[in-house]
Amino acid sequence: MSGYSLGIDFGTTNTVLSLADESGPARLVQFSAPGSLASGRADGASGDLFAFRSCISFFAPSDRPSDRTIAAGPWAIEAYVEDPADTRFIQSFKSFAAAPSFSETQILGRRYRFEDLLSTFLLKVRDYAGDGLGAIPDRVIVGRPVVFAGAAPSERLALERYEIAFKRMGVKEVLYAYEPVGAAFFFAKDLDHDATVLVGDFGGGTSDFSIIRFERPKAGDGAGEMRAIPLGRAGVGVAGDAFDYRIIDNLVSPELGKGSDYRSFGKTLPIPNKYYSAFARWDQLALLRASRDMREIRSLAREAVEPEKIERLIETLDENYGYQLYRAVSRLKESLSRDGGARFVFKAGSIDITRDVPRVAFEGWIAPELALIEAAVDRALADADLPADRIDRVFLTGGSSLVPAVRAIFHRRFASDRIETGAELESIAAGLALMGRERDLTRWTTKA
Repeated sequence: MSGYSLGIDFGTTNTVLSLADESGPARLVQFSAPGSLASGRADGASGDLFAFRSCISFFAPSDRPSDRTIAAGPWAIEAYVEDPADTRFIQSFKSFAAAPSFSETQILGRRYRFEDLLSTFLLKVRDYAGDGLGAIPDRVIVGRPVVFAGAAPSERLALERYEIAFKRMGVKEVLYAYEPVGAAFFFAKDLDHDATVLVGDFGGGTSDFSIIRFERPKAGDGAGEMRAIPLGRAGVGVAGDAFDYRIIDNLVSPELGKGSDYRSFGKTLPIPNKYYSAFARWDQLALLRASRDMREIRSLAREAVEPEKIERLIETLDENYGYQLYRAVSRLKESLSRDGGARFVFKAGSIDITRDVPRVAFEGWIAPELALIEAAVDRALADADLPADRIDRVFLTGGSSLVPAVRAIFHRRFASDRIETGAELESIAAGLALMGRERDLTRWTTKA
């Protein structure tokens, strides 16, 4: 070790790094990113951030097609926004970590496996952090979801891929801890009494839950350490990204032709839904634009019963409006977390989609995901063999923990004075770093 422990929360949406010495609070690694695109600012200062967007961009200059300019985080977003036509942008790639079906992707004539994408991203994170990170310690603690995203995720495959990528970053030993356990360690630093704690972590791709018993040192133990006992856990591969897609599917896709018809050989047929599945992630829209489906979409504009809607779809794809669209979605979701209704506004080029959205409508759209999350909470309680009234404290973290319908799941089960939220972006990484102080890490971490 290098005198401190490093915790890394590689998330679907954001990645956060934290350092901890032998005593005192954990310290978040800071980045000085483009001020116009920075998010996750630690102190409100322009450009300072600790939540580093989990995305990469690749660009080959036209006069040097064999060269590769690679950017990550807000720099990747900036490169894509400036030149979307010639920049390959990849985000939310953590969602493919456990997917056996994802073997590789072609980027500017080169093949990239998942571990190649992740190691490329991590090396850029290290470079951008600079002196704020310093030398990488021999051992790091990396967060992992309780259940990886995907229809049939392979945990073994995901950890094998992680292992390769993190060791390319310069790490000799990689330990893995469940993400909500990291958040629990962050929460426990302020506990002044024994407590059984349920932690819910809501990321972009997964919602994870852990139940841990924390016990303070007994009288006569001197400066003994707090004892932490893992009791139960559960998770599900749905979270904030699924909420975003529901908004688009209900507000935007119908205005771009979903649910409408076209005429062919005297028959009236529905517009294929497959064209709209790419809206699950905005970087996928660029791939749709370059696919064979785009030729079909252009021909549909001539045969559609409502051609103006298909023309909007074509414009959205041709002009790469994905980034603007997802910013509009994020603004709506944030507003609905505060208010009982909000206005959705997406304006780009000739497209103007403005709708008033009651919170109750949004909650109806995400009802399937809410049911899956609720079932995972119950599985965590069952795994711990505890009724809800035996949980002393509940700590909710992650961006989607701010959604009132998500919080309502817990208020139905636990007294309101037992529930806390906060540190939505920093808790996992900081907790992982604090976990590094534990004398016996084998109780909390695993190897690949």
